[in-house]
Amino acid sequence: MAIVAEIIGTKGGELVCAGAGATVLEATRLMNEHHVGSVLVVNPEGAIVGIMTERDLLTRVLGQERNPCTTLVQEVMTADVIFCTHATTLDELRELFRSRRIRHVPVKTQGGGVCAMVSIGDVNAWDAQQLAATVSSLTDYITRA
Repeated sequence: MAIVAEIIGTKGGELVCAGAGATVLEATRLMNEHHVGSVLVVNPEGAIVGIMTERDLLTRVLGQERNPCTTLVQEVMTADVIFCTHATTLDELRELFRSRRIRHVPVKTQGGGVCAMVSIGDVNAWDAQQLAATVSSLTDYITRA
């Protein structure tokens, strides 16, 4: 059974973080620059205090007609961050995405730090790659002369 560590091994562990006191516009620019759908929100000491996602932007900024130039990330972020670990199975991660209706999950190390972010898109890409490998293998087996 595949685990989160396998996805991190192929995609890498880039983390994009924004300060809690940053403006929503600054955080959104970070997301656009790095082509990601969320940023981890950190306090001045570097501790994770939340996550700001595309959904937060839609519901808490645009939906409430807040000014992204003056609204702070800490005002609109999701404070209840859900984590997984390297050993989390992809089935467990899929269930977490489904049951919590989330799309991005930071990965905690054994020491309690965060080393990567996995998204539902990463899991879908992993699944597609595995299915393509299976199809190729079966095709080779069937067409072997």
